[in-house]
Amino acid sequence: MEFAPVILFVFNRPAHMARTVAALQANELAEQTPLFIFCDGQRNEKEAERVRQVREQARTVTGFKSVTVVEREKNYGLAGSIIDGVGRLCERYGRVIVVEDDLITSPDFLRYMNQGLDLYADEERVASIHGYAYPVANDDVPDSYFLRGADCWGWATWARAWKHFEPDGAKLLQALKERGLARAFDYEGNAFFLAMLRDQIKGKNQSWAIRWHASAYLDNMLTLYPRQSLVVNAGFDGSGAHCSDVDYYAGSLGHAPKKLKKVAVEVNEQMRLRVLGFFAKMRRQRKNDFYKLVFSAGVRRIRKVVGLAAS
Repeated sequence: MEFAPVILFVFNRPAHMARTVAALQANELAEQTPLFIFCDGQRNEKEAERVRQVREQARTVTGFKSVTVVEREKNYGLAGSIIDGVGRLCERYGRVIVVEDDLITSPDFLRYMNQGLDLYADEERVASIHGYAYPVANDDVPDSYFLRGADCWGWATWARAWKHFEPDGAKLLQALKERGLARAFDYEGNAFFLAMLRDQIKGKNQSWAIRWHASAYLDNMLTLYPRQSLVVNAGFDGSGAHCSDVDYYAGSLGHAPKKLKKVAVEVNEQMRLRVLGFFAKMRRQRKNDFYKLVFSAGVRRIRKVVGLAAS
């Protein structure tokens, strides 16, 4: 049996990469899985040493069927690297599993991904298989379920689905508005997805993920999620180019069933509403955190003016 190749995208965080690789090595299918490590190039001289350390580390990785290291001669940025790498391997293998250097995977991750890829290979409406699950109540849901769109924390797809990826953010936003899907796409205005897409269009971020989500959403495609999360993101420590140091998505690693059963290719409305609730709660918390920060800063300024600032 052929197992899907894994692409690991790395840049300049050797410690994060080491944890990600160790978790993948602990997967039961690791020794049967080809691993491709795409190392992005430095943006400036300050990054040169850490980029060199990551590449040196990549060359020593073992524990997989094969390890291929791709060293970029220039800085592609995460979006450019992923769009290019996923496209290349999809063309070569027909399917691919995608991991970034700050993701820690469950030992069940590769099994779940490969079973999902096999089960839904011919389901044109399925865009991807996802490893992360939102931290919401899940005791009364099946082992896997579908939500509309696509996602980005430990995922897998096929060449047939990746062809739907539209790189033009402005075109995606216009289509969402024209078809009356903008509010639903943004979980009724709670998920920050529209803001992220607008920022991508303005050049304030380079998110490939928001364009992948919008592309799949517009084509009414779905992504399979596990009941228990098989991925945690260890990047919310301020070290990454695209992550803050506040982790609203925190969860714990769970387990996948030994044999994944096929479910109806339709949105699980119960889980959609729970994820909507998660984003609504996060929006409220972010607003509260912002006001606390503003209030705290105001108090500090007042104390400084009257000579009461703490030493």
